[in-house]
Amino acid sequence: MRASAVVLMVAAWACACHAQTHNSGSQRQQQQHGIWDEPIRFSTKSKDACTMVVSEASDHTRLRVSCKGTAPPGAARGRAYYCDFQGKPNLCRAYSLNPRHYFTQIMWELRKLSHACQGAKLYRPPMCKNHPDEVQMSFLSAWPRAVKPAATQKLQKPQTPAKTQAGKAVPAPARKTTPKPAKTTARSPTELPESKASRIATDYCWKSFHGICKYFIGWFKD
Repeated sequence: MRASAVVLMVAAWACACHAQTHNSGSQRQQQQHGIWDEPIRFSTKSKDACTMVVSEASDHTRLRVSCKGTAPPGAARGRAYYCDFQGKPNLCRAYSLNPRHYFTQIMWELRKLSHACQGAKLYRPPMCKNHPDEVQMSFLSAWPRAVKPAATQKLQKPQTPAKTQAGKAVPAPARKTTPKPAKTTARSPTELPESKASRIATDYCWKSFHGICKYFIGWFKD
C-alpha cells in the first residue's frame, strides 16, 4: 500500500514537471512568433514584402516590421531591413476589444511608404488617437543602423528670407545718389541784359540799325 502511494506521488510530480516545461516552451515560442499565429503582411510602395509581428515584452507591447525587397538586375538579393516599435496600447479600451485591428491601421500607413522603416517616429492609429503618446507605438531601433524614421532626420536649414512687413517682402532700400549740380554757361563778355542793350539802341540809333547798335553798345559797355 505504501509503495503504491509513493509511485503515485512520483508520477504526479513527473506530470507537473512536464506540464511546466511545456508551458514555458509555449511562452517562449509565443514571444518569438508573436501573439498571433499569422503575422500581418503587406507590400510597400516600392514593392518590398513586409511582415508585422507583435509580441509582449514585460509591461510593453513590441512590434517588429521586417521587409525584403526584390533583387535588382545583376544583384544576388534585394535589400533587407527591420525596425522595432514599442508602446502600451493595452491601456486603450478599443485595442483590448480588437488588438489586431490596431496594428492593421498602422499597416495602412506603412504600405504608403517606399521604405517601411522611414516613416513616422510615432504611430497613432485612429482607434486610439486620443490617448497619450505612451499608449502609441513609438520607434525603438532598426537594422541596418542607417535606417531612421523620417521624423528624426535633420532638415536643411532654410535660407534667411528678406525682412517682411505685414506678411509682404520689403525690398532693400535703394542707394541714395547725390544729384550733380547743373553746368553753368559763362556769359559772353559782349552780352548785356537784353532789356538794357535794347533800350540804349532804341534811344540813340535809327531803327534799321538796332542790331548793330546793340552789338557795339554791349562791346563798349563791357
